[in-house]
Amino acid sequence: MVDAIVLAGGENNKTLRQVSAATYEALIEIEGKPMVWYVVNTLAASPLVNRVFVVGPLAELAGCVLPGEPVLLPSGKTMMDTVVAGMRALGHQNKVLVVTADIPLISGEALTDFLRQCAGSEADVYYPIVSQDTVRRRFTTVKRTYVRLKEGIFTGGNVFLVKPAIVESCLDFAAQVVAQRKKPLNLCRLLGWSFIVKFLLGRLSLADITGRLSELLGITGQVISSPYAEIGMDVDKLSDLEMVRNEIARL
Repeated sequence: MVDAIVLAGGENNKTLRQVSAATYEALIEIEGKPMVWYVVNTLAASPLVNRVFVVGPLAELAGCVLPGEPVLLPSGKTMMDTVVAGMRALGHQNKVLVVTADIPLISGEALTDFLRQCAGSEADVYYPIVSQDTVRRRFTTVKRTYVRLKEGIFTGGNVFLVKPAIVESCLDFAAQVVAQRKKPLNLCRLLGWSFIVKFLLGRLSLADITGRLSELLGITGQVISSPYAEIGMDVDKLSDLEMVRNEIARL
């Protein structure tokens, strides 16, 4: 079993503000419940997850009735500060599951598949990707940010499995990745100019990326190919929110 940290500190100050007055994105209402409720509910029901920590606005989260009585922690000024706050509260150095609060469609099956695939190899950090075909079969109308690699066309997930010991040494680089996560060309630039050339020619591979990250940060990474589109279905646009609300209303 693993402990899980839910990142719920993102402010609602972008396009979603047009349809929700919630101060934080995690608190945007979907079928009478805050968005973070659905993420916590899936984690609390998973036989592979032990404790759940929700890191975000304490006062607002305290007013929510969240499943499984998760531990509530105050968020930091940035996403990476929030990650560190959660890691420091764990009290151990075992691998921990990090999940963003904006993937309300995440399922227990998707989490189980991810964690079981992770168990098949040893690494410092594990990150899921989902093929374009998988996303389009599950969500026919959504628009995602995709990257064309040698192995195919993929979008990234919103779940990580990571060793707490490596987090603080990787903060600066991770912050740059988060800032550029919707801009594939800029992400390649972080890895070096040769990666831009490979990317533009369609020759950049998953092994290239994990190998370069190992060189830059001194860590080992493992990419996990997920057959579950919902692991990468974050809500950051009005169309995403509308689709998710419709999906949950039908459940």
